[in-house]
Amino acid sequence: MCRLFGLHTGRMVATAEFWLVEAADSLIAQSTTNTDGFGIGTFGEDGSPNVQKRPLPAWDTPSFTKEAHRLRGTTFVAHVRHSTKGGKTMANTHPFLQHDRLFAHNGDIGGMSELDAQLVSRGGSGLVMGETDSERIFALITAETRQHGGNVRDGIVAAVSWLDDNVPITSLNFVLTTPTDLWALRYPATDSLYLLERPAGGVGPELRKFTARGSHLHAKSDELLDYPSVVIASERMDDETNWQPIESGDLVHVDTTLTVRTESVLAGSASSWKPTA
Repeated sequence: MCRLFGLHTGRMVATAEFWLVEAADSLIAQSTTNTDGFGIGTFGEDGSPNVQKRPLPAWDTPSFTKEAHRLRGTTFVAHVRHSTKGGKTMANTHPFLQHDRLFAHNGDIGGMSELDAQLVSRGGSGLVMGETDSERIFALITAETRQHGGNVRDGIVAAVSWLDDNVPITSLNFVLTTPTDLWALRYPATDSLYLLERPAGGVGPELRKFTARGSHLHAKSDELLDYPSVVIASERMDDETNWQPIESGDLVHVDTTLTVRTESVLAGSASSWKPTA
């Protein structure tokens, strides 16, 4: 399966370079087994999205490290792909951009014809440019958000509830970002997803962790040492003691104050789904 990463730095503009390149289990390290593409997305100070992605392995593509060092923002989503649906093309590479929101997904769902029909019904079919289930999931969230007056939380809940009721789900883990907010869902318990609330300076014996990894570290990594941040990741990315597993069915929301709100929006196991006659 793919690997997900999300970061919120509150109101402090920073890079995600430490987690993407330098951490013990950085996203580039995870890319050695997720070789079908990479992407990093954030937003400029004016709220404009900036997505850099390639249908290539991050570990073997210098532009991944370059963009990890260059891109600055307050919310980030990044992804390394192990494809299950769709070829290795730009259109199928995460993260996806729709209506000034960014989205990346780890997992697999079935019922593509049913989902396509629902997208037509909800006015979201024109959002899909590629072949993946992931982009279709995002399109349904976008369509439901529009149907719910622009409320992203309600759009997510409506979309994932419909998916759970109507298609077979292997894994629906995702990260969705706007210039100000981050959402993450884990469902079901098939694939892991972790949350790290990191205070300024770190926690416990790892207090100086961002400058203790070796002389190769870039100065910009220190930005995340001096300020609090919240990280979402498919697996623990370093030996920080505060990593917490997100429970199956939980939707996590992080705002500009770095307040983390978690609510259970899906209960039990994923749909056993029965095809329509």
